[in-house]
Amino acid sequence: MEAGGPIAAGSIGVSLLVLVLKSAAWWFTGSTALFSDAAESIVNVASAAMAFGALHLSVKPADANHPYGHAKVEFFAAVAEGGLIVAAALVILQHAWTAWQHPRGVDAPLFGVALNGTASAVNAIWSVVLLRAGQRLRSPALAADGRHLLTDVITSLTLIAGIGLVVLTGVTVLDPLLAAGVAAYILISGAYLIGASVGGLMDAAPSPPVVERIRDLVAEHASGAIEAHDLRTRHAGRVTFLEFHLVVPAAMTVADAHDICDRIEAALRAEMGGLMITIHIEPEGKAKHRGVLVL
Repeated sequence: MEAGGPIAAGSIGVSLLVLVLKSAAWWFTGSTALFSDAAESIVNVASAAMAFGALHLSVKPADANHPYGHAKVEFFAAVAEGGLIVAAALVILQHAWTAWQHPRGVDAPLFGVALNGTASAVNAIWSVVLLRAGQRLRSPALAADGRHLLTDVITSLTLIAGIGLVVLTGVTVLDPLLAAGVAAYILISGAYLIGASVGGLMDAAPSPPVVERIRDLVAEHASGAIEAHDLRTRHAGRVTFLEFHLVVPAAMTVADAHDICDRIEAALRAEMGGLMITIHIEPEGKAKHRGVLVL
């Protein structure tokens, strides 16, 4: 499963441990706010399992039915994770509404906060691991999981502070209000995650700085050619597909044109990983005098 496999498998174990700790914190305290944290942890378990499965499928080689590989499956996993986050937010809102109508105090607050704080510390450490792995492996599934856990850490710390405020002031309605605030926050994060992942499914181009760097590398290493035009990029998980037309002098041999292509591809791959490059050679009569002019 490549390097991401053990990390994705570790996420399942970490998310299960955090779910147990946060569920225990809710059970002992009866806090609606801590219920919201435990409910989100259920999503973390499901998300970790989906990321594990997505990584397993994404590294499968191309076949007759999927000639461009299976890397896009990671975007499907990220969209599904966003959907689960939205569903969890709705469940939390329903629970918060019930608690608002029937407010109650928080039992054993110190023990509950200690359990929840331990779970948050575990999540904080693991979110850093996931974010670094997602960037290094160019994995949307691991990156999405890491961002979600980081969001979870922020909401947990806010809830811990809020529980302290409930205990100090005795204002019990603050508890369901905190839960509703968490629900609104994760609802927004779920919508953002879905939007970002849909971009990958719709063959969105890499970021403008990446595209500009590709254009610069083509211009710098295509000596002997005239121009490159109709440059298009799209990314699917850890793979970026790049294609363009390279205009060369009409009298140039196929072998010389091929050497230029090899030089361009070597320069691009030396700086950027996961590139799939297609170059279409054209004679100078096809020049459009726009696009990338060769230096």
